[in-house]
Amino acid sequence: MSKESPFPGSWQRAMLPMLLLAELSTGPAHGYALSKSLQERSFGPVKGATLYPALAKLEASGFVETRWEEGQGGPGRKVYELSVAGRTELDKQSANFEMLAQLVKAIVR
Repeated sequence: MSKESPFPGSWQRAMLPMLLLAELSTGPAHGYALSKSLQERSFGPVKGATLYPALAKLEASGFVETRWEEGQGGPGRKVYELSVAGRTELDKQSANFEMLAQLVKAIVR
């Protein structure tokens, strides 16, 4: 656990794909905005070395679509958007997480 996050790194890495899909369900975003949004929601900082491979895997799986956006006075940036398959995957992962959370609550009392 880091001082900035109440969660162990392994939990963050396990939850990151689902949380990225959830963030993208509100609209397209670039990687830095996704990272900042998660950090503002108390998930803790997400390093680029963790964030971008997770986004690449989501893209390779067809859950995220990408496009390049022209930079204003600087380099362009990749914008990520939830695909139809990504919405289905998010719904599936959310339901599975809810079952897991209920199981843990039932065991850890």
